[in-house]
Amino acid sequence: MSAHDIEKDLHGPERQFAITTWAVKNRTTVIVLTILICLMGIRAYFVMPKVSFPEVVTPEVFIATPYNSSSVVDIEKLITKPIEKELNTITGVDEIKSTSVPNFSSIHIKFDYSVSPTEALRKVKDAVDKARGDSNFPTDLPSEPNIFELNFSELMPVMNINLSGDYPMDQLHEYAKHLEDRIEDLTEINKVEIRGVPEREVKVTVDLAQLELLQLNFDDIANALRMENLTMSGGDLLTKDQRRSVRVIGEFVDMEQIRNIVVKNEGQREVRLRDVADITFDFKEPESFAREFGKSVVMLDVIKRAGENLLDASDKINAIIKEDHGTVLPKDLVITITGDQSDQTRVSVDELMNHIVLGVILVVGVLMLFLGLRNAVFVGLAIPMSMFISFTLLNMFGVTLNMMVLFALILALGRLVDDGIVIVENIHRHMTNGEPALKATRLAVGEVTMPIIAATTATVMVFVPLLFWPGMMGEFMKYLPITFMIALASSLFVALVVNPALASKFMKVEEDHMPTRKMWRLAIILGVVGAVIGALGASMQSKGVFGIGMLTIFFGLMGIANEKLFVPAAHWFQYAWLPRLEARYEKFLRYALMKHHPRTFLLGTVGLLIFAFILLGVFPPKTLFFPTNQPMFINVFIEAPIGTDIQKTDSITRVVERQVMKVINVPEYMEVREVKNERGEVVGTDTVNYLVSSVIAQVGEGTSDPGTGEVELSSTPHKARIQVTFVKFADRKGKDTNDVLEQLQAGVPGYPGVITTVVKNADGPPVGKPVNIEIKGKEIDGLLDEAERVKAFIEEKNVPGVEALRIDIDRAKPEMPIVIDREKARRLNVSTYAVADAIRTALFGKEVSTFRIEGDDDDYEINVRLKDQYRYDTQRLMDMRITFRDMLTGQIRQVPISAVAKEEYRTTFSAIKRKDLDRVVTVSSNVIAGYNNNEVVQQIKDEMASGFRSDDRFNLRFTGEQEDQAKDMNFLGMAFLVAIFVVFLIIVAQFNSISYPVIVMSTVVFSTIGVFLGLIVFRMDFIIMMTMLGIISLIGVVVNNAIVLMDFARLLFERAQRKLGLDEHTIIPIDESREALIIAGHTRLRPVLLTAITAVLGLLPLAIGLNFNFFTLFSELDPHIHMGGDNVVFWGPLSWAVIYGLIFATFLTLIMVPVMLLIVMKIKHRRQWKKELREQAKSANVGLRPNTMRPGTT
Repeated sequence: MSAHDIEKDLHGPERQFAITTWAVKNRTTVIVLTILICLMGIRAYFVMPKVSFPEVVTPEVFIATPYNSSSVVDIEKLITKPIEKELNTITGVDEIKSTSVPNFSSIHIKFDYSVSPTEALRKVKDAVDKARGDSNFPTDLPSEPNIFELNFSELMPVMNINLSGDYPMDQLHEYAKHLEDRIEDLTEINKVEIRGVPEREVKVTVDLAQLELLQLNFDDIANALRMENLTMSGGDLLTKDQRRSVRVIGEFVDMEQIRNIVVKNEGQREVRLRDVADITFDFKEPESFAREFGKSVVMLDVIKRAGENLLDASDKINAIIKEDHGTVLPKDLVITITGDQSDQTRVSVDELMNHIVLGVILVVGVLMLFLGLRNAVFVGLAIPMSMFISFTLLNMFGVTLNMMVLFALILALGRLVDDGIVIVENIHRHMTNGEPALKATRLAVGEVTMPIIAATTATVMVFVPLLFWPGMMGEFMKYLPITFMIALASSLFVALVVNPALASKFMKVEEDHMPTRKMWRLAIILGVVGAVIGALGASMQSKGVFGIGMLTIFFGLMGIANEKLFVPAAHWFQYAWLPRLEARYEKFLRYALMKHHPRTFLLGTVGLLIFAFILLGVFPPKTLFFPTNQPMFINVFIEAPIGTDIQKTDSITRVVERQVMKVINVPEYMEVREVKNERGEVVGTDTVNYLVSSVIAQVGEGTSDPGTGEVELSSTPHKARIQVTFVKFADRKGKDTNDVLEQLQAGVPGYPGVITTVVKNADGPPVGKPVNIEIKGKEIDGLLDEAERVKAFIEEKNVPGVEALRIDIDRAKPEMPIVIDREKARRLNVSTYAVADAIRTALFGKEVSTFRIEGDDDDYEINVRLKDQYRYDTQRLMDMRITFRDMLTGQIRQVPISAVAKEEYRTTFSAIKRKDLDRVVTVSSNVIAGYNNNEVVQQIKDEMASGFRSDDRFNLRFTGEQEDQAKDMNFLGMAFLVAIFVVFLIIVAQFNSISYPVIVMSTVVFSTIGVFLGLIVFRMDFIIMMTMLGIISLIGVVVNNAIVLMDFARLLFERAQRKLGLDEHTIIPIDESREALIIAGHTRLRPVLLTAITAVLGLLPLAIGLNFNFFTLFSELDPHIHMGGDNVVFWGPLSWAVIYGLIFATFLTLIMVPVMLLIVMKIKHRRQWKKELREQAKSANVGLRPNTMRPGTT
């Protein structure tokens, strides 16, 4: 009996699927719907915001509270602890971390992801209000606590715009403010911050000698300025039925007015402000410096609004600069853009899109070999259609187009055609049997609807556990399962609705062959039309028009290639090579199912699994938490001792800058390039660094290391950052930027007494330091002693790979407390506030009013403080007189501060840090490039376990990256088990059997052999995140192939029962089972091979890192081919895990599934035979009857 006859006998009554039947009857509607989906999908792709990584909005809230106290213990006691106490009563709080520094308290609250950011913010605000309502909470805060939610996409700038040239700093500042105003008008931009130039202020610098001589104090000056600098409404004046508003205008308009205000008028003697102070409109003390390649610049940090399109923002900013440069901004102003994240985003999105295109071409090419061109087009239609539906739905849900979304589509690429393959092949088989197109389509789809729905459901359910991934990593990775599930559901819709409608209208049993003359005529017409369009595009200098012309010529050439090359190749493949493969497979399968061979194959596979685990133990691969990317940029973080002046930090940074430039400006990275003028003429040559695009140095604000996991809210004059940014991967001429990282870590010694850390950018969500040891306890001095013991112990052991250990709290912060003698102060009638206010005004200054300039939107502070010659002289400061009017005598008195107070010199803590209401000190370090993080940390753990005795008063534990890694490993292991269990339930429901699901689950476990052997043989790293995700992804494809084969085998078993006249509970003879399994394997060989090959080919371009730009191939005739890139580093491990596992799983499906099915049938057969013998013994009086299990016996 032929395969067609066998299949006609399988299904019994005709079955139809209602949705498909409707689609076949309403083909025009379906075609219009298809066109509409394509248009909506294309639009969604272009309007979706494009970013490198998902924008993670986390339920994390910060509280920043200022308070005038230089004692960190007081800040902790008065501000931090009362607020923490109330925060601890909130439900849903996961972690509370706080930092108390002089004059400032910062609290960071992390919530469970079940709490929305808006709800978290509301709860925190309520808790702060409750804490402030306590009678012991300070009421003299200089400003309200700043409570805000965390959004990582709005923490770091997406680009830096640097301005330099032969202009004074204030002029560059004006140009920067112009760009700031224009860029902030863009809807995509949240804010722009200007670095490298201080803000301006009106400085009232007081001469202390004159102040004391004229018996004035700071309040006299402050009050005079406040009283004179105001504009006040006087109401409305009614004159002749008309109301005219009246206002008194008295705001300062220039410095001369400020100088001439009267501070004191006593005894017919005026004292003007100019008599006791110098008044200038000048820059504030610098809070930041910025340089590019060692040259001072004014820098604009551009921060994008969350959820907006980064590429659009970049294009609009570049357009603004191009429009204003040479008009509003002078032509000779040097404007450079550095750190533009849109460059990397463009590269990532373009590369992934081209991987998708290349994968589609490979998949459709394989389909054409197996099914022929027309059927391949029907099946291949599922790929773009599914992606268009996915884009439309994701855009509706507000999801950005990022690496996670695009890779999910690549991962789904091979799987998208699986349902279509089964549907189209079945329709083709029915039409080959002579059935009309409409009837064939309805029956063919009805036969296979339930198996493909079950298989697709099983594959989708594999990814469901990943939706419950906890923490930030879960928020980061969730778009992978969401996109995959949407794409797979879309492919099922296409297979059940679109494919049947189109196949019933356009499918033909025999391929049409175009006459040779007609083929050449069409090719020549397309070639001529394409050449004309291409020439028109070249003359217009339009790459788009030129690309359309080249694409037209390409179609003409492909028509010839199809007729002369592809069609004969497909014919040979289908009618010569495939039959030979099927014959050899049938022969091998028959051998595997004969005699005792099934048991041998099963034990051999189990042995191979054990052998793979033994090899893992003998040759363990390097284990990494996240892929090791090639740096796009390298940061050199500089941290001087707490209290270092920003000018000193700047001079240190210049020293380190020279060290960095010495490392990167070596002949190996230099090349000679032509210099062209505006007309494109070569005017000379220049030697440039082709690897490094920019070196930016920043000092002060915005320079903290984000790798510490903390957001710096206070000023950081003791910190600096040097950022070395590299060119795109394709332009690096094969150089590995990890080598530059190693050279910088070895070649930048830093500065004596200063911590210098060299780190690269980390892809993915932020994680803690690789080496991160937290020590918790109550006593801060004891904690610091313990931390120093830990640091000294690890340094003594000299563990390879540890860069530089640092303790996050410095106990050597210099301070000068002024201690009031209250008895003396009371006798002299001087209050503590008077002393404190005088000291603070003299040193820090007091903002007393604001100054406005006509046409300028900014308000400039008017600050009163002492001249530098007095404010930085300790003895003169202590001898400063407190001037006041004695309330008893009415006379003005002057009392030196030194008469009622004395200064002390000592050190204190730089901060007090707390975690979950306990004080904590952290010892941390990065790991030097080239060393494995896990191995370094494990060696430290081993050394400490054997030789370090910790103090029982303190709790010591490893956190940071290690803690995150352990959590994610536990989750992924649990997700794997849950996925297997859910799939098991689905298969139980489909087959109503236990043995069938057990066989499928066995193939899932055995498929890991391929993954482990692949890692060992090719010496690849075991990337915890990606390899585990790959193994979980593998479950769906393995289960799908196993179901396709087992469902057909089950139908053949049922057919054999009907043929032999057995009831449904009677097991068919072993020989019948063996033949049924051989027929099932032979019949389903093509679908299984197609599924596996399409899945492998869909991932292969990304796995090997082949970057081939199809768009520039036609628009520029240059495909920009290169190997590698950041996408390969990130997604390669996952891709290879799926590929290795799938290759081995295909063998499992085609050989081991029939083998295990036969073993199960033998076990069932033996049980039934023994049962019949027992029943015959009990029913001897009934007489003998034929034994159906062993023909010829009774």
